[in-house]
Amino acid sequence: MAYFTRDFIEFFRELEKNNNKQWFDANRKRYEKSVKKPFQQFIEEMIVRLQQLDPELVIEARDAIFRINRDIRFSADKTPYKTQVSAIISSGGKKDKTLPGYYIEIKADEIRLSGGVHMLDTKRLHRVRTYIAAHLDEF
Repeated sequence: MAYFTRDFIEFFRELEKNNNKQWFDANRKRYEKSVKKPFQQFIEEMIVRLQQLDPELVIEARDAIFRINRDIRFSADKTPYKTQVSAIISSGGKKDKTLPGYYIEIKADEIRLSGGVHMLDTKRLHRVRTYIAAHLDEF
């Protein structure tokens, strides 16, 4: 399960210093080879492994992986690219973060793994809290 090379990390270190369209366009093929494709293969394997624990988990890697382009419309940070790759492995994927899932984020100097749900509305949050309170030993 070795997907990532040193260039995966170096790409993000360099992107942090050169976060602009001109640099990214000049390094686009490198991004595809050293970052995008290996991360997609990694997520594909993670999905297969997680399906062994949760057979109802139905998703493809493309539905789990977030884009590297940032949405700068309402952000104070106007850099155009994220300095990490990330994915959410759940049946809802990146489009529905309210379903339980696993979040993976890899930066040049950090790996973040999380599990759970994100941004629940009031009714769902109440149901989750009530369930946990009623099943404390199991929780």
